[in-house]
Amino acid sequence: MNFELTSDQKLIRDNVYDFAQNEIAPGAAERDRTGEFPLDIIKKMGDLGLMGLPVDEKYGGAGSDYISYLLATEEIARACGSMGLTYDAHIALGIAPIYYFGTEEQKNKYLPVMCSGEVLGSMGLTEPEAGSDSGNTKTTAVLDGDSWVINGSKCFITNASYSKWVTISAITEKGIGTKGISTFVVPTDAPGFEIRTGYEKMGLHSSNTTELIFENVRIPRENLLGLINQGFKQLMKVLDGGRLAVAALTTGIAQACLDASVKYSKERVQFGESLSRFQAIQFKLADMKMNIEIGRNMYLKGGWLKDNNKPYTQEAAIAKLFCSEMATRAALEAIQIHGGYGYIKEFPVERYLRDTKLLEIGEGTSEIQRIIIARGLGL
Repeated sequence: MNFELTSDQKLIRDNVYDFAQNEIAPGAAERDRTGEFPLDIIKKMGDLGLMGLPVDEKYGGAGSDYISYLLATEEIARACGSMGLTYDAHIALGIAPIYYFGTEEQKNKYLPVMCSGEVLGSMGLTEPEAGSDSGNTKTTAVLDGDSWVINGSKCFITNASYSKWVTISAITEKGIGTKGISTFVVPTDAPGFEIRTGYEKMGLHSSNTTELIFENVRIPRENLLGLINQGFKQLMKVLDGGRLAVAALTTGIAQACLDASVKYSKERVQFGESLSRFQAIQFKLADMKMNIEIGRNMYLKGGWLKDNNKPYTQEAAIAKLFCSEMATRAALEAIQIHGGYGYIKEFPVERYLRDTKLLEIGEGTSEIQRIIIARGLGL
């Protein structure tokens, strides 16, 4: 077992850390307050080649491996959870279905502008009645001549307001459950397609979260992605990669909790000594460090398996489950270490808690991850 990152992976990690700390972190608290979406930062990330990091160069990407993308995701989320989610959804959910299952014509049409950051990637899977039960989708796509006619809705969809198309799931053959679901690329300017904003969220305020409404939306026949009635399998494969990205994202938030807590414990004086001198605080920090290292190693293992074309569904579920729950615990401990200051917005740790909680829900709840792990045990 070789746990050493390559020179390219280290360079990407270090460069993204510098960029994130200098360009993303300084405005994170203000964006959390206002909900402003940072298009200027997205453009800079596109100029740096980050928006298509693991995509082949012939489609406008940087040609890096998935581990490099995961390392970049961690450093971006370490600076700002909202930016981490935007980046995760753009590549792991938005770009991935087209990259994995699209025709050459579709890849050449859609990927270059996504990799440049001109267009953000977005995927519509969740519905009001199809959250964890994603096979219970109600959105339909009916072939009418050379067009698909789409009706239905999606909820809690990331990045759609800044996309020119969204990859969605829809029923193409009724009565056969998940075997009758297909995926489509739907232009956001198609007549009958409405994107609604307005969710009042607990956290991740500068991440774009939308509802999608489809009323007799017509799209060309060729906008079917991959084979008909294979959409559910496609999206489950996409979600495996997305869960590794969530693991990296939440590891980044947990690392930010540790960074803030170490700094505060050294500065804060109580009973004539800095908090860092008290064993109760040291043990909290040691536990945070231990869990972050375990989580990071797990998502990197999953990334290595993915890069080497080996099965990684179980590893992705374990990484996503462990890292997301670990990050919530880290945020709670960070607040505890900060005491009363941790509960007010003068310090960032209350934001870390609000941001990280969603990641125990999105891209498969903790309960779903446990079901996947249990199935791997033959249960």
